[in-house]
Amino acid sequence: MTRTTTRRLVAGVLGAGLALTGVATPAAHAAAAHDTSVSVGRLVLNPTDRGYTGSLPVTVNYRGAEASYLELTLTEPVPGAFAGLVPSEACITISPTPLRTISCIVPGGDLQPGERRRFTVDFRVLTAPRAHAMSAAGGRVTVDAGDANPANDTASFDTRFRSATGSLRNPQPYQWDTRTDASLTVGSATLTRQEDGSWAGRLPITVRSAGDAAHDMYWLEPTLPAGVEVAGIEPEEGCAGVCGVAGGAFMQGEERALTLLLRAPAEVAPGDLGTGSVRLFALFGWGDELVDVSPADNTASFGVRAVDAA
Repeated sequence: MTRTTTRRLVAGVLGAGLALTGVATPAAHAAAAHDTSVSVGRLVLNPTDRGYTGSLPVTVNYRGAEASYLELTLTEPVPGAFAGLVPSEACITISPTPLRTISCIVPGGDLQPGERRRFTVDFRVLTAPRAHAMSAAGGRVTVDAGDANPANDTASFDTRFRSATGSLRNPQPYQWDTRTDASLTVGSATLTRQEDGSWAGRLPITVRSAGDAAHDMYWLEPTLPAGVEVAGIEPEEGCAGVCGVAGGAFMQGEERALTLLLRAPAEVAPGDLGTGSVRLFALFGWGDELVDVSPADNTASFGVRAVDAA
């Protein structure tokens, strides 16, 4: 299976268009020229048991002559860090790499003339907390309303990572991985006869991600002996030619156990059915496979046997 074919299969599992973002597209907007401004607070990411999390306060002042909704464009300070708005609102990724640019509707519906509205943008960075504080630059928010005063429409912000001991002092630049560092191990598969005469079995798989490169999801691409096919995956996730690893993006150092469900028709004879393999890969943004540090440990082989119950 070529990588182009794999990407098409993944797209089919996820759904067409914007399904990779998990959110809806803001409606087309053709507002008359208004006067707006946007300001932001400070983004501080605090260590948790699953990376760093934090919220950026945003204030929008709207001075248009009539009620109107506004669109917010966000540039991430760290790849893959955007986690949503509070209150929640529709967003779409409009540029995926290296730092995503994301367009959202300002939460709360139409703004009234003279209204000031506050909300927050949530971020999560799935990297192991450090003993020292860290920093990242380049975050930016922009409000789009066909503004008569565009200089007020953009606000930049820096990001601080609080150390594991709570300090923000003397931050070091946060250097994120640009390539994934994942691996997988597999067991063996034994198929047993079912009541209808067919065969069914389970293949245990363990996936580990050692790095913190931004990614949306990991996927498994199985290659199976003749007559054997995939029946599903546990925990349940999309599975059509390639199977998703449930749980979304991995925390640095995280390991997950899963099971690939296999089946074969009744006419298959018991015994050794051959050798299969599973390839692990990650996607981020609009569907391109990410380059891994060690591709060799992204593929593992396994044997498949069919055994009649005693």
